[in-house]
Amino acid sequence: MNRIIFATGNAGKMKEIREILGDMDAEILSMKEAGIQTDIVENGTTFEENARIKAKAVAQFTKDIVLADDSGLEVDYLNKEPGVYSARYMGEDTSYTIKNQAILDRLKGVPKEKRTARFVCAIAAAMPNGDVLVTRETIEGYIGEKPAGSNGFGYDPIFYVDEFGCSTAELTEKQKNQISHRGKALRAMKEKLNQYGI
Repeated sequence: MNRIIFATGNAGKMKEIREILGDMDAEILSMKEAGIQTDIVENGTTFEENARIKAKAVAQFTKDIVLADDSGLEVDYLNKEPGVYSARYMGEDTSYTIKNQAILDRLKGVPKEKRTARFVCAIAAAMPNGDVLVTRETIEGYIGEKPAGSNGFGYDPIFYVDEFGCSTAELTEKQKNQISHRGKALRAMKEKLNQYGI
């Protein structure tokens, strides 16, 4: 059985990843579960670059397939901020409650049609033969007036989708995985890995 190591320590992400890749003939491990510890400097200027950097950094320690994602929120009115700095926005140790409120404050009084936003996810797979595969997907939505819902994590409570008329934190896991940026990017990656016979 193949082993796939996902370069993340985020438990919320691992849950989504296992849900979406669960039908693959592979054991899916987090870096911690695989016993890999390394400090990765994410200094890329795009989601794709950061995903590549992470996957290659972890691949040095293993012969397994390494997947890494870089994802974030782009708010059009804020010149696509926080973008690639989504996790580090206002400092890495700042809670998402504070980050979400800061974005809402910056959009105070801005009409819905100007609150457009998207979640972006790029996934890189570092293969044992040195190849690196990359996928990128998005989900379009808008920033609501207030946080809602307790599912999901990160910016989910303030990101709303018209299709469901609610925030992504109010969706069930199944609904979210069907439409989310990460769900789409993981399914696209699954297809690429299948072509490799995995």
